[in-house]
Amino acid sequence: MTSPVTELIDLLSLERLEVNLFRGQSRDIGTKYVFGGQVLGQALSAAQATLAEARTAHSLHAYFLKAGDIAAPVVYQVDRTRDGGSFSVRRVTAIQHGGPIFFLAASFQKDEDGAEHQLSMPEVPQPEDIEPGHAVPADVMATLPDKIQRWLSKKGPFEFRHVYPRDELKPPKRPPYQQFWFRLSERVGDAPELHQALLAYASDFHLLGTATFPHGISYYQPNVQMASLDHAMWFHRPFRADEWLLYSMDSPSAQGSRGLARGQIYDREGHLVASTSQEGLIRVVKDAAAAGHVPARG
Repeated sequence: MTSPVTELIDLLSLERLEVNLFRGQSRDIGTKYVFGGQVLGQALSAAQATLAEARTAHSLHAYFLKAGDIAAPVVYQVDRTRDGGSFSVRRVTAIQHGGPIFFLAASFQKDEDGAEHQLSMPEVPQPEDIEPGHAVPADVMATLPDKIQRWLSKKGPFEFRHVYPRDELKPPKRPPYQQFWFRLSERVGDAPELHQALLAYASDFHLLGTATFPHGISYYQPNVQMASLDHAMWFHRPFRADEWLLYSMDSPSAQGSRGLARGQIYDREGHLVASTSQEGLIRVVKDAAAAGHVPARG
C-alpha cells in the first residue's frame, strides 16, 4: 500500500498541461471540501515549476474564493508576473468546473546574505517528552457525524505532538494560544522547493482553530461553520519538513463571524523558519445540517 507521505508528495507533483498550465488531483482526507493546505501546496508547486533559475519562495499571499470539490481535479494557471535580477513574482489561479476557487501571489528570491535577527522560540517541552495524541474511543466515535468519523480515522502524513492538548469534542474555554510539534512521518528528498510546498500544506492545520479557544467551541461540533478566507506565509530560513518543527500560534482578534490567527514555525535549534497568518469564517448556526464546516485537522 502507498504510504500517506508518498500520497502527499504525489499530490504536490502536478501534471503540466501547457507552459503555464498545470493539473493537480484532489485527495479525500476526511473533509467535506478540498483541504485548504492542498490548494496552497499545489499552487506553490505550480509557481515553482515556472522558475527558470534557482530561487526560493520568501512569501505567499492567498485568498480562498469558494469551497473546492473534493471529487474533481484542480487546474492551476500561472501568470509569470515578473522576473528581475533578484526576485521573481508569480500569480496563480486555481480553477474547478470552469471558475476560480483560489488566488495566490508568491514571490521568490535568489539566495543573498544580509542582516539577521529573530524572536526567540517559546520554551516548551521537546517532542520526545510529549505523548502522541490518543485515538477517539470507539463508542464516542460512533456518536459523531460520518464526515467527522472519516476525518478522525484517517492516518495523515504528519505526526503531531500538542504541548497543551485540548479536547476538541468537549472544548473548554482557554486563552487563544497553542503550540505543537509536527514533522513528516517519513524522510523525503532534499529539494528545498519540496519542503516549502510540504510546509505550505501543513501550515493550514489548526491555525484558524486557535481563534475558537476563548469561546469553547470546536470545528467538530455540527453547528459550527469554519472556513479559511485567506492565508499568508513568509519563509525565513532553510528547514526540513521531515524534522521536528514547532508551530506556535495566537489569535489577537475575533469579530464579525471572522477570526484572525498568526503562527511562527521554529526548528529544533530555535531558528525561526517561517511565519503565517490567516483569517477565517467562524460561525455558530442554528441549523447544524447547514454548517458544512471544513475542519483543520491534526
